[in-house]
Amino acid sequence: MLIDWFTVCAQIINFLVLVWLMKRFLYKPILSAIEAREKKIAAEIAAADARKTDAQREHDEFQHKNDEFDQQRAALMTKATAEASAERERLLGEARSAADDLAAKRQESLRSEAQNLNQMMSRRAREEVIAITRKALTDLATTSLEERMAEVFTRRLREMEPKAKNTLGEALKTAGSSSIVKSTFNLPDAERAVIQNAINETFSISADIRFETSPDLISGIELSVNGQKVAWSIADYLTSLEKDVDTLLAASK
Repeated sequence: MLIDWFTVCAQIINFLVLVWLMKRFLYKPILSAIEAREKKIAAEIAAADARKTDAQREHDEFQHKNDEFDQQRAALMTKATAEASAERERLLGEARSAADDLAAKRQESLRSEAQNLNQMMSRRAREEVIAITRKALTDLATTSLEERMAEVFTRRLREMEPKAKNTLGEALKTAGSSSIVKSTFNLPDAERAVIQNAINETFSISADIRFETSPDLISGIELSVNGQKVAWSIADYLTSLEKDVDTLLAASK
């Protein structure tokens, strides 16, 4: 078989021309398009990575701010809880203090009421005792209770200890009109004269005695001179009796 070299050469030339044409007008634009596409894709990927980086940074910043907010919120909650607890304790302390003050005032009021009641009962008891004593002495004696008390008082004056007697005598000498004899009742003139004479004789002076009544004394007589006193009163016996009764009550508890 003979080879037609002209045809072969023509086909080779045609192929080369075709290759050149394809390279010049088809393959090169395709490569350029592919390269441009790759660059565009690379740019888009780079932009996506940048956006991803920015998003991650923003996410980290948001997370950091959120953590800070949580910490601040926890700190504020802790502070608010502590302040609320302190305020609660303060209010409870004030309430307890007010309750204690109220209870103390109530106790003081009760003690005062009890003391007033005891004083009233004691006063009533003393008054009853005095009334009974007065009646008994009146029934048993031929003289009045005032006379008996004046006699007892003058006897006590005469029986004073020497030291106390001298002190009271000196006070009487310098007292002038400030010497006072107090009694629960208004002494009759006869009893006043008896007491006046007893004072003058006991202390060897002529004393200027002023007579007064004093409801505080319980059926008694008291001589008061410049702070010096000598007295006799049923209250002394009642006080002793009250102490004995209190002792007995305390022992019986």
